[in-house]
Amino acid sequence: MDLFDLIGPTMIGPSSSHTAGAARIGLTARMILGEEVKSADILFHGSFAGTYQGHGTDRAIVGGLMGMAVDDPKLRDSLSLAKEAGIDIHFTTGVLRDAHPNTVRLDITGVSGRTVHMDAASVGGGLISIRRLDGMKVDFSGKENTLIIHHTDEPGMIAGVTTVLALHKMNIATMQVYRAEAGADAMMVLELDAPIGDNVVDNLRLIGGVQSVEFLKGRDA
Repeated sequence: MDLFDLIGPTMIGPSSSHTAGAARIGLTARMILGEEVKSADILFHGSFAGTYQGHGTDRAIVGGLMGMAVDDPKLRDSLSLAKEAGIDIHFTTGVLRDAHPNTVRLDITGVSGRTVHMDAASVGGGLISIRRLDGMKVDFSGKENTLIIHHTDEPGMIAGVTTVLALHKMNIATMQVYRAEAGADAMMVLELDAPIGDNVVDNLRLIGGVQSVEFLKGRDA
């Protein structure tokens, strides 16, 4: 644990789980989308469903989707700011099977038409856990320098990615691989020891079979 984990985040209150964590979920989803958000369907589960308005979870999520940090005073006004910006936001509540009590499901669309579908939980102290991404079960926090690579499931994909990273002297801390089924859509999630440059991302995108590459800069990077 680091000092942040012990004392919690600098944030706009009232709750590290219901506001700071929620804002970080929204911001992570925006970073994965890689562009301005045009519309968002937001489903709250568990304790989020019962308290999201009173605790400002709705404002925190939307602020994150608009690129606001957890301590940005504009989080309080994010709903009105989103309306002014023409962003279509829809809130609902529901029950997600085997989900953490502080879970939100985001279905967001960017200005280009690109979409991201994400389930994430706020697990305390402003920390989050991404549990599902674009239909695949995953498990990462977004706290570290993280590469998310969508690709076709075919031989040589892991070797191609790790070769590019090795050529750029990038060290992999953890690596997770997921696939819908053999030969279909697949995903790699790699946590790295250091940030990477745009040139590395561009080289990864040149690998045959790679559909998209997104890099999330670590919170302390």
